[in-house]
Amino acid sequence: MSKKKKSALQEKSGVSDTEIYNKTSIKRIKTRRKNPVDTDALISGIINKNITALSRSITLVESKNPKHIQNANTVIKACLPYANKSIRIGITGVPGVGKSTFIEAFGKHLTNQGKRIAVLAIDPSSTISKGSILGDKTRMEDLVKDNNAFIRPSASGKNLGGVARKTRESIILCEAAGFDVIIIETVGVGQSETTVHSMVDFFLLLKLAGAGDELQGIKRGIIEMADAIVINKADGDNQKRAKLAQVEFNRALHLYPKKTSNWQPQVSICSALNNEGIESIWEQVVEYIEITSKNNFFHSKRIEQNKYWLIQTIEEHLKYAFFNKPTIKKELENQLKLIENHETTPFAAADHLLSLAP
Repeated sequence: MSKKKKSALQEKSGVSDTEIYNKTSIKRIKTRRKNPVDTDALISGIINKNITALSRSITLVESKNPKHIQNANTVIKACLPYANKSIRIGITGVPGVGKSTFIEAFGKHLTNQGKRIAVLAIDPSSTISKGSILGDKTRMEDLVKDNNAFIRPSASGKNLGGVARKTRESIILCEAAGFDVIIIETVGVGQSETTVHSMVDFFLLLKLAGAGDELQGIKRGIIEMADAIVINKADGDNQKRAKLAQVEFNRALHLYPKKTSNWQPQVSICSALNNEGIESIWEQVVEYIEITSKNNFFHSKRIEQNKYWLIQTIEEHLKYAFFNKPTIKKELENQLKLIENHETTPFAAADHLLSLAP
């Protein structure tokens, strides 16, 4: 009988890669679960300008986990004495106006002066994955590498106008971390501008020339809220159109009543791509802060904003508590079916549901 030849290539039984990775991952998860959040370390880190501690704290603030919310509140309360020392700037404009390019040029101008800036960029969320679909960090390549800059993109989720739920608290944390200027970028759609306006000192509106935006100057709304209008992309063949748009917007602004801040909004042109006109825009911001600080508008506006956010927070908590009650959840489904079958009206259904709440 012939013996079978043994191959020189033999496979020995061992542990699969998947098993190794799974065990490692499970061990890490268990370790994280065992170690509670060290709020004292986070607070100390923020005050000492530690970016990692700041990022982790903002993650806590954005979390919906009840334990995380409690920890976040502890961190925010401890950071309050170190906050309120920055200039808060809101920047908005329609998609494609060049917000990210402008913020990068504007931010680099400030960091070159030795200032520390934080950019809270509100990204639109995908309705399917719920994640951010723009990613400002990828569009601000130079600024993201700057040690004096901090960029935090946040998915807007289902909040009104695409404004992140906890941006207000994130501002406090960034201020406590020693940032001189906080920039909040909106998605430029819906009613997000109104919400951002309620949490900043200076509201800057970016516009494009030759896009029909000049006609918007005769309408009330977002332009009425603006402290400065900047016509971006004023370069190349677009320079002439940009200057014409500047004249038209200036005419339109004079139709509005004088602001209680005693500040006359200004219209500027710039090319963020070529870094032209950026310095004069910062000078406008500085001038605005000086005027409103002298006439006490700056301080009174912040007080009114705090009152506004108190009411907003109460409304948010009441809404969350209402819709998460088991009885409401069950009855809401029944009322929705009745509406579909035309057996009740939305108003009658709402009255019924509210009557069930204690």
